[in-house]
Amino acid sequence: MNTPQASFSEELLRLHEWLTQATNNGPVAVITGKNGDMDTIGSAVALAASHPNMLAAGLHVGRVAQRMIERHKAPYRMLKPTKTGWPKNLAGLVVVDAAAPDQTGLSLPDVPLCVIDHHATDGWSLGPDDLRLKWDVRSTTEVVGRYLQAHAPQALTPPVCEFLLAGLVTDTGRFRHADASSFATASMLIERGGLDYQHFIQDMEDTTLSPSDRGAVLRGLQRADTTQAGPWTVLRTTAGTLEGKVASMLNGLGADAVVVTRHRNGSTRLTVRAPRTSVIAGLHLGEIMNAMTASIGGEGGGHDGAAGWTGDVDPIEAETAFIDAVARAPRREVI
Repeated sequence: MNTPQASFSEELLRLHEWLTQATNNGPVAVITGKNGDMDTIGSAVALAASHPNMLAAGLHVGRVAQRMIERHKAPYRMLKPTKTGWPKNLAGLVVVDAAAPDQTGLSLPDVPLCVIDHHATDGWSLGPDDLRLKWDVRSTTEVVGRYLQAHAPQALTPPVCEFLLAGLVTDTGRFRHADASSFATASMLIERGGLDYQHFIQDMEDTTLSPSDRGAVLRGLQRADTTQAGPWTVLRTTAGTLEGKVASMLNGLGADAVVVTRHRNGSTRLTVRAPRTSVIAGLHLGEIMNAMTASIGGEGGGHDGAAGWTGDVDPIEAETAFIDAVARAPRREVI
């Protein structure tokens, strides 16, 4: 969905009015996508910081996001997928960075709903009291950052700016998939937060893998193989953990796409990545994962250059479905 630049301010004003009414009526939960990546966690924590009646919550927190939460002692409540303890006077829900209700992993209560997202796919069905901001930007933190800049600038503290910048950095692949809007938002966050970008990146990514994690990553890299999918070259491998890290590392080897398959406890997950050159040439991984969901079930979606799918089918069947979908994607010449 392309949102004209002129309407951004109008949508942000509607968001502010919706949040003002909801927080005046009671507590508002800011729910994250269940993958718990830095974009969804950063968006939720930053937005919740703008009003005392908002609290970020969700099912899962990724490793990078967990380090950020611990470093800044940021409020974030872990929820249970069943028998979720919602407040009795819950006045509203804000869902960030989730393209459909099932991507939260929760059974959402029947209260006014606001969806803030940037995925190409959309499975939300909204009522008259609900609101949706779906912008054609590279990360959900861009939307939240612009909202805070316009309507709650006092919330743009250095820690909040770090959360937002971390989501932007990770979702753009350290700006490999960035556009002018991404750079403008990053510049604003660095300036407002007084951040040293090089120091920030080092702190965000300075992690020491355990011996078992390091071995898992190396095995995933060693198992990588090349497959031709129509006009596209795909690197594929399997991993038992840290599949996102394996996919990101393989994504720099020059193939058109990378797929990392994980099978655990009867559930199969595909983590896929594509370089910007492939996206420009017509490969959209989020749409491919959405098409897989329609054909073999499960849950899938994401961005043009990074996406995922989860289901209970055989891993070979899932990988074959992905390869077939990639093969059917036309490739256009890029001048």
